Amino acid sequence: MAEKGVQLDQESFSCSICLDLLKDPVTISCGHSYCMNCIKAHWDEEDGKKLHSCPQCRKTFTPRPVLGKNTMLADLVEQLKKTGLQAAAAAAADHCYAGPEDVACDVCTGRRLKAFKSCLMCLASYCEKHLQPHHDVPPLKKHKLVEPSNKLQENICSRHNEERKIFCRTDQQSICYLCLMDEHKGHDTVSAAAVRTEKQKELEGSQLNIQQRIQDREEDMKLLHQEVEAINLSADKTVEDSERIFTQLIRLLEKRSSDVKQQVRSQQRTELRRVKELQEKLEQEITELKRNDAELQKLSHTEDLSQFLHNYPSLSPLSESTDSSSINIRPLSYFEDVTAAVSEVRDKLQDVLREKWTNVSLTGTEVDVLLPQPQPTTRAGFLRYSCEITLDPNTVNTTLLLSDGYRKATLMREQQSYSSHPDRFSECYQVLSRESLTGRCYWELHIFSQQSPNPRLRSSVLQSRSVPGSQSRYSVLLQRL
Repeated sequence: MAEKGVQLDQESFSCSICLDLLKDPVTISCGHSYCMNCIKAHWDEEDGKKLHSCPQCRKTFTPRPVLGKNTMLADLVEQLKKTGLQAAAAAAADHCYAGPEDVACDVCTGRRLKAFKSCLMCLASYCEKHLQPHHDVPPLKKHKLVEPSNKLQENICSRHNEERKIFCRTDQQSICYLCLMDEHKGHDTVSAAAVRTEKQKELEGSQLNIQQRIQDREEDMKLLHQEVEAINLSADKTVEDSERIFTQLIRLLEKRSSDVKQQVRSQQRTELRRVKELQEKLEQEITELKRNDAELQKLSHTEDLSQFLHNYPSLSPLSESTDSSSINIRPLSYFEDVTAAVSEVRDKLQDVLREKWTNVSLTGTEVDVLLPQPQPTTRAGFLRYSCEITLDPNTVNTTLLLSDGYRKATLMREQQSYSSHPDRFSECYQVLSRESLTGRCYWELHIFSQQSPNPRLRSSVLQSRSVPGSQSRYSVLLQRL
């Protein structure tokens, strides 16, 4: 807070021209204050205009004002300078004093300063001032100085009040020379300096090992970063290429669909024209036949024999009749061949996709959202539904030996010792799986036996015990042939 107050005072007593504390302050008639030399230099530049102004409020003066030192303002500035120096000195002193977490000088009295170094010979810590004898006095120059530490007393034996300069390998602890003559007599001992040298070498070796491992891990990280970039680039390119190919395929199918539609509609128009022409011809023929029929009807009712014989030759002859063979009627079957051809193309496309889609997979898992799942017929097809199962030791028959993490069952000559369990099979060479399976699953069995060199066994997989959720555990049954 003191520093903030000093800063505010400095801003209040600063010259607006040089932006520094006022020197020989003068106050002009408008009330603003400047350094005497600053305002003189400003007005010297305005002498050619014969008009002088205040740099802040722009008030003009004619003639040029006579300047006089403001003694009261000068005293305030001097007092401010002293206050600022004292505050800076106090702040510097506060920075040098030891805090709760700092190592304090053991020589300072009152408020102690921070320690600059600790002496392993004196077992004391010193600030820069009290450390000076260790730089000037020849005997003290031989003392070993280290970074400030609060644990210097740990180097002194609490029992004999002597420095711990010996390391006992037997008890793995530092001791003094009096401890060596007492409870550590006959132990494997060595100088603490020698142990430090030995441990330092081990430490350096560990550091080198750690640094090498860090370097190796960093190289691994670089490789992983490169792999991530390669995966992303490959995935992005694959998605882009796949979208382009599928777009081309969709456009091709749309083009073929449009072609089929146009062909069907064209054929439809042709067939309709043919039928319409036949309809018009038949209508004309029907009209003519009806007219002839009316004439014949009229003639047949003529009672006058002379009139009948006279009019009979004048009847108009019948026109050529339309050939019925030209009327080809195929109800509901005009374009069935087109539908059949399109269906055949669809079936072939599905067959191709079904065969080739196994190559399109992510992390070994096949993703098929285009076509319904076909019934597998080959081992490769069944492997799509493969799963690993483990065998339940609580259900295994005592003639079967479980191994390989309960994934292998061997038919043995001797009875195996298993603990009693109500789920155990006692009559059949049978064992249940631990897993509850649902949906379509697939596994393979390899049969082993120690009962004969060429065992003749058959296995069958029986759905055994149902559990909630429409899931079941399965059992493997071995039978002699």
